[in-house]
Amino acid sequence: MGTAEYGTYEYVVSWALLLAMLAELGLPNAVLRFIPEYKVKEDWGRLRGLLRGSWQLILGASLLLSLCGTAIVWWLGASQDWVYATPMLVGIWMVPLMALARLQLEMARGIQEIVLAYAPFRVIWHLLTLLGAFALFQRNQELTSVPALAIAILALLTVVTLQLWLLRHRLKAAIRPVAATYTPRQWLWVALPLLLTQGFQIILGKTDILMIGAAMGAEAVGIYSAAAKTAIWVSLVLQSVNAVVAPTFSALYTQGDREGLQKLVSTVAHWIFWLSLIIALCLIIFARPILGIFGAEFVAARWGLTILVLGQLINVGVGSVGYLMIMTGHQNQSTYIFGFSALANVILNALLIPRFGTIGAAIATATTMALWNISLHFLVVKHLHVYPSIVANLGLAKLKNKG
Repeated sequence: MGTAEYGTYEYVVSWALLLAMLAELGLPNAVLRFIPEYKVKEDWGRLRGLLRGSWQLILGASLLLSLCGTAIVWWLGASQDWVYATPMLVGIWMVPLMALARLQLEMARGIQEIVLAYAPFRVIWHLLTLLGAFALFQRNQELTSVPALAIAILALLTVVTLQLWLLRHRLKAAIRPVAATYTPRQWLWVALPLLLTQGFQIILGKTDILMIGAAMGAEAVGIYSAAAKTAIWVSLVLQSVNAVVAPTFSALYTQGDREGLQKLVSTVAHWIFWLSLIIALCLIIFARPILGIFGAEFVAARWGLTILVLGQLINVGVGSVGYLMIMTGHQNQSTYIFGFSALANVILNALLIPRFGTIGAAIATATTMALWNISLHFLVVKHLHVYPSIVANLGLAKLKNKG
């Protein structure tokens, strides 16, 4: 696609992710929070109501948001020469599918169906998009952002439909057949703070791309996005382990088993950090050839990649602090941390991008990533009395050996 078309594609997808988060109303994280609790209490009626009601609420909210977004983009395109207008008119309809995919992912995680949770949205969708884009490129000998977005939407529609069909069958086996009980006020009371938290997380993750796109153009977005996407590999182990253990955090906390929770958190800290450290070192040492896979012009992002990798290494070193707060009902306390960090991220990007370009964006993102992770670690220790970071667990291991 080249840097400019790829940058346009990433810019539109970033906006779609941001809008999908708003359409979710915080319900995916609430679903993951309540499923283990309802299963432990055997409250099957509320569990069925939660799954059905959250799907309907998100579908309605996302369709309404996409219609409003289409009207706004149409007006912007007609009133001024906005280069992203046509791609945005296509990409805006990715919003309902992204929102539903995220909800279904968390539903599957809640019932411990990890493959069903992650394979469709995180693997199969991207493979189908790649295959469709490759076929179109072979036919036309070019690939631009608009057809690439259309292919991504069709692939995501296929994945969401298949995942829903499989999920319905798994849920029938996991949940007893009782009448659904709906308590939307309770769900939304928990979900709305989670929406704020998730919104701040999206701002933390996408502000750099959106501000680079506005200030420097699509080509700079393309180069920077290659570094940002590559740096995420450092957190691959963290995301994979969290996918498995997050519901267990809720179950252990609900049962009052603090000792079991600390043992699990300590084990997770070691699983996550050492493998992630190896990945980080490989990305830093082999930055040039890795970025060269995208194309020769993407090698310019190597210093940005190094900075982002260091930020991700702090992220994994602190441990599963975000999920520990959410899954134990302390999401409100973490909201303030994410809000302050999101504001700091916007300010730092606004200050550093004009002076240092994409390097400034990488510094701003890595700095605020370290800020919110370390702050959440203090909150986890204060409220849960467990120590999730690798540094803390190495210290605990030394104390045990001395004892």
